[in-house]
Amino acid sequence: MTNRDTSRTGTVNNDHVRALDRAGVFHSWSAQGALQPMVFKGGEGCRLWDYDGRDYLDFSSQLVNTNIGHQHPRVIEAIKAQADELATIAPAHANLARGRAARKILDLAPAGFSKVFFTNAGADANENAIRMARAVTGREKILSAYRSYHGGTGSAIAATGDFRRVPNEFSRGHVRFFNPFLYRSEFWAGNEEEECQRALHHLRRVIECEGPASIAGLLLETIPGTAGVLVPPRGYLKGVRALADEFGIVLILDEVMAGFGRTGKWLALEHFGVVPDLITFAKGVNSGYVPAGGVIINERIASHFDEEMFYGGLTYSGHPLAMAAICATLEVMEQEDVVGNAASIGESVLTPGLERLRDKHDIIGEVRGLGVFHAIELVESRQSRAPLPAAEVARLKQGMIDRGLLPFVVANRIHVVPPCIISPSEARQGLEIIDEALAG
Repeated sequence: MTNRDTSRTGTVNNDHVRALDRAGVFHSWSAQGALQPMVFKGGEGCRLWDYDGRDYLDFSSQLVNTNIGHQHPRVIEAIKAQADELATIAPAHANLARGRAARKILDLAPAGFSKVFFTNAGADANENAIRMARAVTGREKILSAYRSYHGGTGSAIAATGDFRRVPNEFSRGHVRFFNPFLYRSEFWAGNEEEECQRALHHLRRVIECEGPASIAGLLLETIPGTAGVLVPPRGYLKGVRALADEFGIVLILDEVMAGFGRTGKWLALEHFGVVPDLITFAKGVNSGYVPAGGVIINERIASHFDEEMFYGGLTYSGHPLAMAAICATLEVMEQEDVVGNAASIGESVLTPGLERLRDKHDIIGEVRGLGVFHAIELVESRQSRAPLPAAEVARLKQGMIDRGLLPFVVANRIHVVPPCIISPSEARQGLEIIDEALAG
């Protein structure tokens, strides 16, 4: 276990680090005045600790990205070795780490994908996928779902469906539609089959009314994550693929959160038997040890740019340290069967454990998910299905933190998203803490 002795840090403690932060750091998605961020000193596996010796079980994977947990020694060593050899290089030059990372990612993609464009994160992966779709089709509009999150940059936030897009709608050509979510159906559906059929009919009508010849791309999270871990009904994504084919629209599946083991598959799209034209990724590809993301490009789209310029680029595209982290992460995940562990934990611990919590606590309206990618929907009552008020959710969140669990809480939901390496005993411990917090 990593040394948690705080005596070596001298006067450094939680208050000191927090004061430094508040004196100079401007935080994302926040009003700044009342912030009191949690402080962390170190981590290992599924656990984190602060300067005052308090230990936490990470049930958030931070922003659902530390799929191989914290401080995996082989990935840390790979980053150090790459820094010793070549710390940085311009993206116009070839480097071994980038070529190896691209090969490893393409080996995990469906047949027909031939190139990877590397970015710094998921937001700019989606930005560049949108740019590719527009360039290839000569069209402008991008369709995306209201229940979605695609990143905080210009086109990515405009494609996002949640409230954060509204002050940031500077990018043009974005149209939204309702994706399926039976528990809060927009289509008055009574079962998954009806929800699927009606959602596809709705999408067809949006395409027809917007003008198919004006639509470049259709951007969907394979499983919407921040919006609530919304596992689509069987047949929905295949229906979307058929609509994209019918109208000549580029289908982009956003695997930024759901990809690289999170759902118990290498890519979430494997659950649904669907192959898009572009796949965006980030987060779990190297667990965020060094920022990285990208677009996996099929042969048809990649070949378009053999003669046509691609008007896109990033100073740190394919940064050697990030690429080394990707290579090491994917090797570790394969050799340690991290994806299989995520599937097993989901099937044997999280799914049955969350169902027991649902049966026990009336404020749980629904539980859902795959692998280590689940959500608990909190409601005022099962009859009304009204979302649990924010103050109550905040109280529950603090109750989990006080008991040593670091949760991922969004709106009226607890997202159960521990690292893919979590052990059965750790997963059960996390569920027990959630149970205790719900019981008050």
